[in-house]
Amino acid sequence: MKTIIRTSLAGVLFLHLTLFFPACGQEKNGSNFLPDPPPRTSFSQSQAVNSTLQDSRRNAITRAIEICSPAVVGINVIEVREYREMDPFWRMFFGDRVYRENVPSLGSGFLVSSDGYILTNDHVAGNASKITVTMTNGDKLPAEIVGTDPVTDICLLKIDGKRDLPHLTLGNSDDVIVGEWAIAFGNPFGLFSSNAKPTVTVGVISATHMTLEQQERRVYRHMIQTDAAINSGNSGGPLVNSLGEVIGINTVIYTPNQGNVGLGFAIPINRAREIARILKEDGKVDRNFYAGFRVQAVNSAIARAYRLEKAEGVIISDIDRRGSAAQAGLEIADIIVKANDEPIMAIENLDGLIRSSKTGDVIRFEVIRDGKRKIVDMKLLPR
Repeated sequence: MKTIIRTSLAGVLFLHLTLFFPACGQEKNGSNFLPDPPPRTSFSQSQAVNSTLQDSRRNAITRAIEICSPAVVGINVIEVREYREMDPFWRMFFGDRVYRENVPSLGSGFLVSSDGYILTNDHVAGNASKITVTMTNGDKLPAEIVGTDPVTDICLLKIDGKRDLPHLTLGNSDDVIVGEWAIAFGNPFGLFSSNAKPTVTVGVISATHMTLEQQERRVYRHMIQTDAAINSGNSGGPLVNSLGEVIGINTVIYTPNQGNVGLGFAIPINRAREIARILKEDGKVDRNFYAGFRVQAVNSAIARAYRLEKAEGVIISDIDRRGSAAQAGLEIADIIVKANDEPIMAIENLDGLIRSSKTGDVIRFEVIRDGKRKIVDMKLLPR
């Protein structure tokens, strides 16, 4: 009796071991090394096994990725760049020599309409002489520049839209919540060209209304910051929320080593939408205005002289009577503390706001004049 009990317990133990560890008691031959995965079960079968666990694999992020991926494209461009001979000996005897070179480059973009309009960055395709768009089905299609805007770094392309093309839904970047999920799509390092599928990275919205240093002609104001990995080649791709709505265009990374360090920035889609509409209608953004005034920062000495409570804003030091400022009624010694309800903490804040404006826009200034605050509306008049 005792022997039977022992044998039964051993059998039960072996049975349990084989149930939980199927390889137990089997020889380590080639057929059992890294066994094939179990077959994919149907939905009804997975419900019977563990429907809760199976369902947890699909969430808002995976649904958003499934919705958005078909409308993301890879962009390959040939850009003609001009170089000047820098050798002083050559320039001394032969003068300036300018030569041109075809330079290949790449980036990302996304379809915003069923007839083939694509949004990307100006620094991706704005100077291209030839543009090839790669779709997720592997098709490679030529694209044309409808219009581009170097200041906001937005470019609108067009491919042949004879068919009903997949396209993304544009969200509301004013409604972005710090801490919500952010999904970045793109073509990092040209990987799209090899498998015709966008790469996806996930993070959160780290901050909003981030103003970056101006880079050449570009003005990056009110940018969306995310820690979703953005690398070289991701520029121009969409930044999407968990609803599958585009909230920004991946544009800038801050990095000491050319790789992602969790500091990525996207152009808010509300700004991109406005610029894209103008580019579609006019091909360019009209910024041929003349503000016609100069400013300097308010320091502690100026603050004391004008009896200000604190050193804030910028002070107008010169006005050209032919410019928009004189027509609006601004005066020398006016201290600008706000522009369009934005605090003006430095000259760069005001310069960025004006440079990113369009001819005909009205900028509302809050100024201090003779110790009193006053509102002055300045319409940006054409030169």
